[in-house]
Amino acid sequence: MSLLKSKLEEIIPKFREEVGEIRKNHGDKKLCDVTVAQAYGGMRGVKVMITETSALDPDEGIRFRGFTIPELQEKLPHAAEGEEPLPEGLFYLLMTGELPTEENIAEITKEWQERGTLPEHVYKAIDALPKDTHPMTQFSVGIVAQQTESIFAAEYRKGINKMDYWKPVYEDTMNLLARLPALAAYIYLRSYKDGKVIPADPTLDWGGNFAHMMGFDTKMFRELMRIYLTIHADHEGGNVSAHTTHLVGSTLSDVYYALSAGMNGLAGPLHGLANQEVLRWIMDVKDQLGGGVPTMEDLKKFVWDTLASGNVVPGYGHAVLRKTDPRYSAQREFALKHMPEDELFQVVSMLYEVVPPILLEQGKAKNPWPNVDAHSGVLLVHNGMHEYDFYTVLFGVSRAMGVLASTIWDRAIGLPLERPKSLTTEYIKSIL
Repeated sequence: MSLLKSKLEEIIPKFREEVGEIRKNHGDKKLCDVTVAQAYGGMRGVKVMITETSALDPDEGIRFRGFTIPELQEKLPHAAEGEEPLPEGLFYLLMTGELPTEENIAEITKEWQERGTLPEHVYKAIDALPKDTHPMTQFSVGIVAQQTESIFAAEYRKGINKMDYWKPVYEDTMNLLARLPALAAYIYLRSYKDGKVIPADPTLDWGGNFAHMMGFDTKMFRELMRIYLTIHADHEGGNVSAHTTHLVGSTLSDVYYALSAGMNGLAGPLHGLANQEVLRWIMDVKDQLGGGVPTMEDLKKFVWDTLASGNVVPGYGHAVLRKTDPRYSAQREFALKHMPEDELFQVVSMLYEVVPPILLEQGKAKNPWPNVDAHSGVLLVHNGMHEYDFYTVLFGVSRAMGVLASTIWDRAIGLPLERPKSLTTEYIKSIL
């Protein structure tokens, strides 16, 4: 048994007992009141979910099991060739709540390498789609096509004890995470290149190997994938991709069904698709202002004109955060280290100076600061990935770590079928 799985065997019974005591002794304690505005407004701020892996504070930003992104950049082990944290380390942290050792990470890397072969029928399922099918559609199809391999579905049919549900879910999760880079890389090569599969490199870590299989064999791109996959992995449970995965998983659908559903949510322009929309807007800024790096005054006018036309400045604002997104800051540090002279990065940096004061002056934005989507596309373009429609697939590979770690814990502590009560407008009118 792997070190990670044996660690879970050790900590899950203790955590189950703790959760059971909380539910028994404090089950009637109210967590929040719900307003009419929250009911109509997408349930913002309604405290009704349990997610163990991360928490998003409006002022502090995301914490993964209590650790900030800067802390993880310092404390998580990194590849021998670079300085960025290894995603395998974050996955171990999300699963156990403890920082991994070098041995823990090496074991996960090896295990994902051994499990990483994509079944042949998955390639056939994707090849049945037109080549110009959106990459996220191909990604969702490729995930759910692997459902034929579900260990949980097979064990459930045999009548597995519900206290052991998490064990086959763990195995399915490890298989799925191991294969996602191969799946995503094939979609990229099929959609934009010659479609020839690039075999995995057994000497590389998960993020570095992902870069290799897409055909990007530079140290900078491998480092970019490591930090990108780490910081996009989890964002507590209420965002659409996490909530959808959790909701579908609560029916005891296996992780293939659940993650595919979550990726369909990530594909929306108000969620994961936003990163490509931001880059398109930045390219439009450059084009409409004559190319190159614009002046600060021209950029200010362009932002005001954008707002005056009834549009928003993409990449700014966040549903929860009330400060600069720490994931934006991590990517900015990467750019300052590796590509400070890049023109698109210079435009992004100028927008960082220009946009927040304008949004504050306008007075409509609760959060005038940049979010994660304001930066990621620029890093990818600089490294040669110009295919905007593929960016959300990268997001999806990363987000899978967080939502699937949560799914294992959902089954470990026996979270039930999720079924909130809905209301009609007629009822709302009757109580006003």
